[in-house]
Amino acid sequence: MLPVKHTTEPTVTGTSVIGIKYKDGILIAADTLGSYGSLAKFRSLQRLRKIGNYTLVAASGEYSDFQYILEVLDELLIDDQQQADGKELQPREIHQYLSRIMYQRRSKVDPLWNQILVAGVGDKDDRIFLGQCDLYGSAFEGDTLATGYGAYIAQPLLRKAFRPDLTEDEARKVLIDCMRVLLYRDARTINKIQIGRVSKAGVEISDPFKLDTYWTNPLFVNPS
Repeated sequence: MLPVKHTTEPTVTGTSVIGIKYKDGILIAADTLGSYGSLAKFRSLQRLRKIGNYTLVAASGEYSDFQYILEVLDELLIDDQQQADGKELQPREIHQYLSRIMYQRRSKVDPLWNQILVAGVGDKDDRIFLGQCDLYGSAFEGDTLATGYGAYIAQPLLRKAFRPDLTEDEARKVLIDCMRVLLYRDARTINKIQIGRVSKAGVEISDPFKLDTYWTNPLFVNPS
C-alpha cells in the first residue's frame, strides 16, 4: 500500500483576489495567471466561478485545490436541488459551509491551500454579502476584502475608496486601479484580469481583458 501523502506546499498558484461592495451589489477581480513556482506558466486560468444563481466564488492559492472545492460545491448544490423545496442555498450559507470544509481539512493536517472570497445577494432579502475564508477555516465578512499580496497592497486602497453609495462604475474603476497597482508590485501577476459582478440580476463574469499600463516613467527608463 502506498503511503498517505499530504500537500506540504502549493504548486500551481494564483495570486490576489480583491472585492468591494457597491450600492447595488459586489464586484470581484482577479488575474488569470497560474504560477508554477516563479514561472508564469498558465496564463488563462479562470479563478472566478458562479455558484448557483446569486453567488460568486473566487480563490487565490493552489489551483487544483480550488478545482476540488468547486467539485464539492457542485455536489452541495445537487443535494440541495434534490430537496425540491423551492429554496436555494444563500451566499452566507455557502460561505459557512466552505469555512467548515477548510477547517476540517486543516484539522487533518491536510489543508486546502486557498484563500476564498464568497460574494452574493440573497434571493429573499436582497442582502449583499461579501465574505472570506482561508486554509485554517478562519471566516469573516467585510465591505472590502482582498487575498494574497492584495491584503497588504490593495486593501488600504479599497478601504479608502469605499462608501455605501458607491456606484458600479466607481467600484469598477477602483478595482482596475488596484489590479494595476498589484501588477506593478507583485511578481506573480499579469495584466490580464477578469471582473465578476453580483447583483439582484444575478452573476456575471467578464471575459479576460488587458490592463492599460505605463512603463515610460523616466525612473523606469533611466534608473539612478
